[in-house]
Amino acid sequence: MTGRLLSYATLTLVLAFLLGPFLIIVAAALSAGETLAFPPQGLSLKWVFKVFEIESFRKSFALSMFLAVFGTLAALVLGVPVAYAASRYKLPFRETLRTIVSAPIIVPGIIVGLALLRYLVIPLDVGVGLALFIAHTALILPYAVRVVSASLENLRSDIEEAAVILGSSRAGAFFRVVLPNIRNGILAAFILGFVTSFNQVPVSLFLSGPGVRTLPIDMIWYMEITYDPSVAALAALLAFLSIAIVFLAERFLGFSRYV
Repeated sequence: MTGRLLSYATLTLVLAFLLGPFLIIVAAALSAGETLAFPPQGLSLKWVFKVFEIESFRKSFALSMFLAVFGTLAALVLGVPVAYAASRYKLPFRETLRTIVSAPIIVPGIIVGLALLRYLVIPLDVGVGLALFIAHTALILPYAVRVVSASLENLRSDIEEAAVILGSSRAGAFFRVVLPNIRNGILAAFILGFVTSFNQVPVSLFLSGPGVRTLPIDMIWYMEITYDPSVAALAALLAFLSIAIVFLAERFLGFSRYV
C-alpha cells in the first residue's frame, strides 16, 4: 500500500513538473490585466484575439510556415535517397555517412547558427532568408533520414526484388513498390521535421535580420519592448497546435512506430 501511494505521489509530481509551465502560460494568456502576470488578473480572451492583430506576428508566422514546409520537403528530397542507400546497400562508408548526416542534431544549435553566420552569410554575402532555409533544411535532414530508415527497415527487401524479377526497373520498383509502402514513415518524418523547424530558436537567432524573423525569434523581440500577455497567448496557441499535430499523427499514422 505504501509503495502504491509513493508511486502515485511520484507520478503526480512528474505531471506537475511537466504540465505546470504549460498551465501557467495558458492562465496568463487568459488574463484580463494589461501586463503579463500570474495568477491572472481576471479572465478574458482579448489577448488571444490581439495576437492576430499584430502585424509582426503575422509576417514571422508566414516565414516560419514557409521554412517549416519547404525546408522539410527539401530535407525529405535529400533524406529519402540517403536512407534508401544506407538501408539497402552495403556501403563501405555507411556509418560515416550516418554520422555526417546526424551532425546537425549532435552539434549544439547555437554553434551551427554561429558557424553559418561566420562562414556562409558574411563571407559569401548570402541573404538571411536563404541562409535560414539552408539551416532549417540541414537541421531537419537527420530526422528525415532516421525516420525513413526505420520505415525501410520494416519493409522486406524481397518485395522490391520480386518487382524487379517481374520486369520492373530499379527506379520503377522504388516509385511503385517502396515509396507507397513507406508513405506513413515519410509523413511521420514530415510532421516531425515541421514541428522541429517551426519551434527552432538557436540557429534562427543568429540568422535573423531586419524584417526577417521567425516566429519564436519575433516573440523574444516582442517581449523586449512589450510586456503584455499577448506573447503568452501566442505561446499557448502554438502549444495547442503542436499537441494537435502530434495527436493526429499518432492517431492516424501510428507516429510512435517511426521515432
